[in-house]
Amino acid sequence: MAKSNEIKYLTAIKTEKRQKKYCRFKRYGIKHVDYKDVEFLKKFLNEQGKMLPRRITGNSLKYQRKVAEAVKKAREMAMLPYVTDLLK
Repeated sequence: MAKSNEIKYLTAIKTEKRQKKYCRFKRYGIKHVDYKDVEFLKKFLNEQGKMLPRRITGNSLKYQRKVAEAVKKAREMAMLPYVTDLLK
């Protein structure tokens, strides 16, 4: 017979609970996304300069669209690069 400390499971037991994603715009009451705030917009870009999807950032659809427009405008004004190797 196996002792209690020798019990092996077929699948791993989840001990950590994943943190729930949230829309930071709704939580902090941000109404306007400013294209001139480059450091804030970099949070929504990966290392190559691509936009991160909603499923990763947790943004709502309304604010994801506003972020996309702000990033496009910042790229057009040459505040953000279109493509890069190491953005962050």
